Amino acid sequence: MDKRVDPEARRARLGALESGQVQRGTVTAVGTYGAFVDLGGIYGLISVVNLAWRHFASPAEIVEVGQELAVMVLDVDLDRERVSLSLKELQPQPLLEFARTKLDCIVQGRVSKVVPFGVFVRVDDGVEGLIPEAEFTNRGIISLPSLGSEIAVKVTDINIIRSRIRLVLP
Repeated sequence: MDKRVDPEARRARLGALESGQVQRGTVTAVGTYGAFVDLGGIYGLISVVNLAWRHFASPAEIVEVGQELAVMVLDVDLDRERVSLSLKELQPQPLLEFARTKLDCIVQGRVSKVVPFGVFVRVDDGVEGLIPEAEFTNRGIISLPSLGSEIAVKVTDINIIRSRIRLVLP
């Protein structure tokens, strides 16, 4: 909130914001927590989880200071004068697009993470799925694919609500 703006005008502007509205603003700061956006004297925060559907290492990969963008208002806290914003809610959810065409299909992907319970594979921009560790052991495969390697996988289950994709080896 710009403290130089008249308190009554600031309060009126805050009161005019509603959840679900789309507003235009300018990014004023980017940090590990997300990005602050100036909505015309009122500042809102796009938290890291609301920046993009895809995984990223730093918010600076998604937005930069001075960038003008459209954001969705998620919440307005009048008492604390805080506005929560989302950039990703205005973008198509990659998982929905993927689910329409890829269930039960064999697709190429790149190993994005290897964990004790399995291997995560990026199968599309913003879309990752898990090959459970049991998929490898049940087939007698001792060594898991390495990080960054290309791999063919079959999409066996897509849970839109939990944003999870189950993959198996073809």
